[in-house]
Amino acid sequence: MALFRFEDKVPAVGKGTYVSDSAEVIGDVQIGECCYIGPCAVLRADFGRIVIGYGSAIEDNCILHAGPDNSCDIGRYVTVGHGAVVHDARLSDYASIGMGAVVSNNVEIGAWSIVGEGCVVKSGDRVPPESIVVGVPGKVVAQVSAEQKKYWNWGKEAYVDLARRCLEGLKKL
Repeated sequence: MALFRFEDKVPAVGKGTYVSDSAEVIGDVQIGECCYIGPCAVLRADFGRIVIGYGSAIEDNCILHAGPDNSCDIGRYVTVGHGAVVHDARLSDYASIGMGAVVSNNVEIGAWSIVGEGCVVKSGDRVPPESIVVGVPGKVVAQVSAEQKKYWNWGKEAYVDLARRCLEGLKKL
């Protein structure tokens, strides 16, 4: 894994967490236990702080950044889909961010909310818990169903398991 100290800021990675060799984790980044950090993900906390909770997945090519004196707070069992950008935002527990989405400055995404693929959640927006947000700019279009929670729970556990499997069975050739 590519962990980088930036000045006096040093990343910390929890037990059972997998960080891809091609991911870059820079500065004041605190990654909880049993997380998955995918290939080419960049977690850059040179100005501010990034905190990622237990069992969260930051998939391939994601960018997380914390600006000056700010933080990017990722709750427990959060999924940030391939190629998404999250900047100075708070993603509550069980939130899911779709592939290619942009979650901008000072945004709060409520627990169990789903941000659709390619959606842009603009600066300062607040997404209530259990909401589905789509579009550019993002708008709440529905509430999360019990069936959707069941599906997302399965996906979140799949990434906790993938982190374990990668730690045990992924070997560079």
